[in-house]
Amino acid sequence: MTVAALTIAGSDSGGGAGIQADLKAFARCGVHGACAITAITAQSTVGVSAIQALPPELILEQVRTVTADIEIAAVKVGMLADVRVIEAVARALSELPRATPVVVDPVMVAESGARLLAAEAADALVSQILPRADVLTPNLPEARALAGSDAGAGADAEPAEAEQLARAVLALGPRAVVLTGGHRSRVVDLLVQDGVGAAVTIEGERHPDGAAHGSGCTHSSALAAQLALGASVPEAARAARALASSAIRDGLREIGAGAGPVDAIGLRRMREYPF
Repeated sequence: MTVAALTIAGSDSGGGAGIQADLKAFARCGVHGACAITAITAQSTVGVSAIQALPPELILEQVRTVTADIEIAAVKVGMLADVRVIEAVARALSELPRATPVVVDPVMVAESGARLLAAEAADALVSQILPRADVLTPNLPEARALAGSDAGAGADAEPAEAEQLARAVLALGPRAVVLTGGHRSRVVDLLVQDGVGAAVTIEGERHPDGAAHGSGCTHSSALAAQLALGASVPEAARAARALASSAIRDGLREIGAGAGPVDAIGLRRMREYPF
């Protein structure tokens, strides 16, 4: 039986991140992907030149229309842009069956450095979205921003600091936090769960010759897809790290002049005939 997952996120016109990456990650995991677009970006591998948030009522209507027809087994939430979008998405999540797993990727800054979340929206994200998250997947800079840490933005985190940071974010309301390791000197994801004492470390490989645009979107969407398929949170987190790592390894460095997009679905392999 094919299960379906829903991504609520922004569109990347360059096809590397956002909704486009999410749907590819869902497909790679064998999950049908539905989407509700929160914002349209004019974006390439080089950067983001414009962002237009969609009207809140249209965002809500997308979710309602999809869920009225398709049984959604998990939801991934990505770029939310501003306070009005956050409020619409919070309402949409409140209308879902409570048992529906929700994975939130707190998208704040693009790989190119462009800010994707208005500064004044951070408080709304914390108060309205994080308590609905079954799993939150911040990278190191995002976790520091959410926790209000004054550590240097470019600094690495030692294991003890990383766990302290992950637990500080956990205290904001999600039921689990996967602090992703892409911005650390070693690619080690750290999973902490509410009510579970021991943190879980998930080792990954660094691929300096790969391409990483869309890696965070791919990771969080793969995690949501695995939850949709019935995996536990630790199982889903391990599978998501494996898929994100391979997508970076196989990344399309020949696409665009900037950070190339990850390749979650194996485009090179797909070009082989017969299909």
